[in-house]
Amino acid sequence: MERFENQVAIVAGGARGIGKGVAKRLASEGATVVILDVLQKELDATVKELTGNGLKVSGEIVDVTSEKEIQTLVQKVVAANGRLDVMVNCAGIVGETNVKIGDYTTDIFDKVIAINLRGAFLLTKHAIAPMVKAGYGRILHVTSIGGKEGNPGMMGYAASKSGLIGLVKGAGKEYAESGITVNGIAPAVIATEFNENTDPAMLKYMTDKIPMKRMGTIEEVAALSCWIVSKEASFNTGFVFDISGGRATY
Repeated sequence: MERFENQVAIVAGGARGIGKGVAKRLASEGATVVILDVLQKELDATVKELTGNGLKVSGEIVDVTSEKEIQTLVQKVVAANGRLDVMVNCAGIVGETNVKIGDYTTDIFDKVIAINLRGAFLLTKHAIAPMVKAGYGRILHVTSIGGKEGNPGMMGYAASKSGLIGLVKGAGKEYAESGITVNGIAPAVIATEFNENTDPAMLKYMTDKIPMKRMGTIEEVAALSCWIVSKEASFNTGFVFDISGGRATY
C-alpha cells in the first residue's frame, strides 16, 4: 500500500520548483493531487507531464490572495473527491533583493506579504474546515531559513516568512487535539526557478552561509515534505523543520 493511497492533496504553487516536486512525489505515492497556481503555461505543462506518467494530477488557476477563489476551490475539491487530506503551500514570491529597507518599494512589500502570508492564512483557514469534519489532516507551509534569521536586503520576503512561521506555530497548537497537524519546512537556498530573479550577490551571500557550500535540491525538499504530511508524522505540529545543509542546527 502506498503512503498516500486514497488520499486527496492540494499543492499551492505547484506548477514549478518545490511545489512541482512535492506534487509529483505525493502523486507517485498514490495521492490524487490538485495543483494550484497563477502561471497558466507552467501549470498546463506540469499537469501534462505528470498525467503522462500515469499520475492522478489536475490543475486549477487560483489567486491565493483571493478568499473567494480559495474557498470555492476547496469546496470544489471536496465535492469532487469527498475529502481533503493534505494541503501543501509552496506559493510565494521573492520580491526585491539586495535592497535596504530605506529603498524597498512599499507596493512590492505589500504584494509579497499578500501572496506569502495572506495566501497562507486563507489556504489554511479554508483547507482545515473539511479536515476538522474528517478528524484528520496534514497542512504544510514552505517557509524559509530567511524567515528565521532575517536575510538582509530581502525585507518583504523575510518579514512574510517570519509571519508564516508564527501562523504555523499558532495554528498547529490550535488544532493539536484534532488529528490535524500544521507544520512548516524552512529550506536554505534551493536550486529552483524561484531564484532566477534573485540578485547574484544576494544568492552568493546565502549560499556562502551553508556549511555544505551548495544549494539544496527539489527532490530533497520533496522527500522531507512528504514525510511531514504522511500519517507517519503524527506527533509533530506547530513545528518548522529545517533543511539547510547545516546552516541551521538548533
